[in-house]
Amino acid sequence: MEMTLNEIEQLIEHKLIDFLGDPDSGLELREDFKEKLEKRLNNPTSSISHDEVIKLFD
Repeated sequence: MEMTLNEIEQLIEHKLIDFLGDPDSGLELREDFKEKLEKRLNNPTSSISHDEVIKLFD
């Protein structure tokens, strides 16, 4: 069975989380952060795609 690079990366990430645990486990988001996140998610025009960001820094 051959694995893609993405599959290998995901496997490694899963194993690291299994081994080290999730550092964010049990934490809660602050209300102000939730509000900002909700605002950004509801305003997609202000977001930039990953490809556009790469072009900006390439």
